[in-house]
Amino acid sequence: MPHSYAPSRAKQEEAYHRSKYANGSAVGAFSSKINDILATTVDKELPMYKDKPNFPASRRRKMAKTQKLLLAATAIILCMWLTGFLPGRRSLTTPVSAPSRGRTPLPETELWKERQEAVKDAFITSWDGYEKYAWGMDEYHPISKRGRNMVEGGFGWMIVDALDTAMIMNLTSRVIKAREWIATSLTYTADHDVNTFETTIRMLGGLLSAQFLSTQYPHLAPITDDDVNQPGEDLYIEKATDLADRLLGAYESPTGIPYASINLNTSTGIPAGGGSSTAEAATLQLEMKHLSKLIGEPMYWQQAENIIKVIDDQHMQDGLLPIFINPVSGMFNGRNIRLGSRGDSYYEYLIKQFLQTKGGEPVYLELWEEALEGIKRHLITYTKDASLTVLAERPNGLDSPLMAKMDHLVCFMPGTIALAVTNGSTVTEAKQRLGPLWTAKHDENLQLAQELMKTCWGMYEVTPTGLAPEISYFRVDSPPRHWQAHVDPDWRPPVSGNLTDEAEAGWRSDYDIHAQDEHNLQRPETVESLFYLYQITQNRQYREWGWQMFDSFREHTKVVDDVTGQVYAYASLNSVMHKPVQEGRRRDNMESFWLAETLKYFYLLFSDEVGVAGGLPGLEDVVLNTEAHFLPRFDIAGSKVWKTGWTRQKKADVEKIKVQILGKPVPKKGDGDGVGIDSQQFEHQ
Repeated sequence: MPHSYAPSRAKQEEAYHRSKYANGSAVGAFSSKINDILATTVDKELPMYKDKPNFPASRRRKMAKTQKLLLAATAIILCMWLTGFLPGRRSLTTPVSAPSRGRTPLPETELWKERQEAVKDAFITSWDGYEKYAWGMDEYHPISKRGRNMVEGGFGWMIVDALDTAMIMNLTSRVIKAREWIATSLTYTADHDVNTFETTIRMLGGLLSAQFLSTQYPHLAPITDDDVNQPGEDLYIEKATDLADRLLGAYESPTGIPYASINLNTSTGIPAGGGSSTAEAATLQLEMKHLSKLIGEPMYWQQAENIIKVIDDQHMQDGLLPIFINPVSGMFNGRNIRLGSRGDSYYEYLIKQFLQTKGGEPVYLELWEEALEGIKRHLITYTKDASLTVLAERPNGLDSPLMAKMDHLVCFMPGTIALAVTNGSTVTEAKQRLGPLWTAKHDENLQLAQELMKTCWGMYEVTPTGLAPEISYFRVDSPPRHWQAHVDPDWRPPVSGNLTDEAEAGWRSDYDIHAQDEHNLQRPETVESLFYLYQITQNRQYREWGWQMFDSFREHTKVVDDVTGQVYAYASLNSVMHKPVQEGRRRDNMESFWLAETLKYFYLLFSDEVGVAGGLPGLEDVVLNTEAHFLPRFDIAGSKVWKTGWTRQKKADVEKIKVQILGKPVPKKGDGDGVGIDSQQFEHQ
């Protein structure tokens, strides 16, 4: 049964406390004043796991003597202040304003720096728990304090995936240890299959990102004993190239559509019974293209771009694709169209391929724009009460009824749309750059991004824990309202209501979360989009939403040691609908993307150094792959090697090919990949 969404009194109190603590941690006037006076002891407030210098014993003795003198002087000053001999003393009975609880609000920059440090602390806690209980293993089960490998000997899944997050956080000691593990323990010789897509985006993407950061941003977690001229160069490139060479075996299907799995030891692709996931097959290009450009070998680029050619040659209606594709036939299986699981990142990589080559491959912009218009026409609807924008599904094809359902995975889309509108710059900069080329279509798409962002935020705000479920359904009109701008130039989207904190606010009834979908895997998509929307619009609201989300993650997913009482991990939840979260409702699992993506995006969202010289990579300099790994943009203008190796077929040509295929004999039974197809059918493609 679906849950009722009338929030409890605790929900209202939580909203009050969120606003109450909006300026940072709350401390009383008395303790705040002591902290001001004892400014020299501020290090005591630093997190337990923060990297600190290790002072020698002789220096520690000198420091202790100095601290004793300071404490004595401080005690005298404190007494004078309490008795009123010093100015500025507030009576201990004077009421303190609710928002700051006696603490002077932090300046904007300091506030977000403090919040960024809180994210860093959560990463350190998570990393250190993994290091203590599961180092080198592919899975981490924090509640039982153990790890598990996907392949014999371990694949270092967590280490490689989280490495660049540790780098941008300047956690040098942890980066050094990770790099040592990669150098001495990372191999691909286990005789076991792994997922082609996940291995590409997490492992290959992670290694390439580490190489990029270590060479182009050497001030981030610098390793002093590394090669001064090429820090990290040889190790990361060597491991990445070895992995990519082995992954090429997955592309050895009759069509070049990669098989779902690969045995890295033998470089043999392994078919899946229902075909390959469309998103997985079509989300390999950023990594392979970057590696090609990096080492000067076009082979990886050519193999990856061929996938898009095979897909586009089918001319699916309005650029929207079913979620399964057969590597043997190159044809889609089924009619289910959605931007959630198995569909999502195909669309993401269209616009990011265009940006990766600095506009050098305009075909990918064309594909993106076609798909976005198709999404508006066929998948956008609005909720019954608050007219929230929903990016829905068509389980039985575009001619079938719409299902008002969104996976949390869909929440990558607001940020991706905004990125496509400005190419990564702020809206102000984009308007200045484009001048009269900025059109009503830019405004339309930006508004769509912002409305979808509100809907995704509501998935968090509607639950007692402030954390989103894996899936949400929505209550919509019957028949559902649809996007109409393509048929009526004067049509405008409905104005959505505010997501207020009132217990009986009507918007809450728009969300319909089913019991089987209540779990939360610490997914990154919503904070990912908040990061993009904040960078592009500079609207502080997106940061505030992010802080509330992070605070909820920190509170409700924490795992506390029974003996020490210390938080040592953060875990997935079985349900976001129960507060407080009971121990039995936590899952004994921490996904690698909690470190690689979720905490990285929170850190970037709260940072004032994104795109600043000497700071962190900016959106106009990089593309982030679907696992949040940094890959540089590069220029291919005028190159005879680095270019799009295919062109779009005209629809008339495709119809001619289909007629030729229909005239062939019945195909022989295939290799078990779901549909038997004779490879001769593809000689015209």
